[in-house]
Amino acid sequence: MSDKREHWETIFETKSEKEVSWFQEKPETSLQLIKACKLSLDAKIIDIGGGDSFLIDNLIDLGYKNLYLLDISENAINKVKARLGDKAKLVTFLVTDVLDYQIENEFDVWHDRASFHFLLEDSEVEKYKNNVVRALKDKSNLIIGAFSDEGPLKCSGLPITQYTVEKMEAVFENDFQLENCFTEEHETPFESVQDFIFCHYKKL
Repeated sequence: MSDKREHWETIFETKSEKEVSWFQEKPETSLQLIKACKLSLDAKIIDIGGGDSFLIDNLIDLGYKNLYLLDISENAINKVKARLGDKAKLVTFLVTDVLDYQIENEFDVWHDRASFHFLLEDSEVEKYKNNVVRALKDKSNLIIGAFSDEGPLKCSGLPITQYTVEKMEAVFENDFQLENCFTEEHETPFESVQDFIFCHYKKL
């Protein structure tokens, strides 16, 4: 097991959903950005590094039928499956590192809240971007959230990369058109505040 996978398996094995900083019972920002794509309920949506977040639950409740959840941690995936019960059959679960995940022209939405910013090396960021390009259909949507330059420098004990719109554009502008970008404060279960940047892109 890689050090990265072992780290996240431990996190999800030892902490409850409300003991992690990213907990949101209803991830309103992500849901609004997905709704803004104006897609049919059959649209194919993948949540990257979603862990045990409640995005998938809320998308199921909204009627979306073609959902995928990718996470490096099997413990995280198992938590979601247990929580969803019979509804788990509505989701395709993928236990893998996003950098190892390569699929061709499948998705209408690639959503990532707080996974991308864990990539520290330029080579990792480039590989991630190439996987996004490969996985999305033409004119499809990339929704990405990361810590802003006003946000934390670490998450779950790991260093992260802070982003501005300019830094985000430096990664994605050659393959995507920026539709919307804004910063937002996220209040953690511990009553601290984390500053995020969210960007919505369309694949060129």
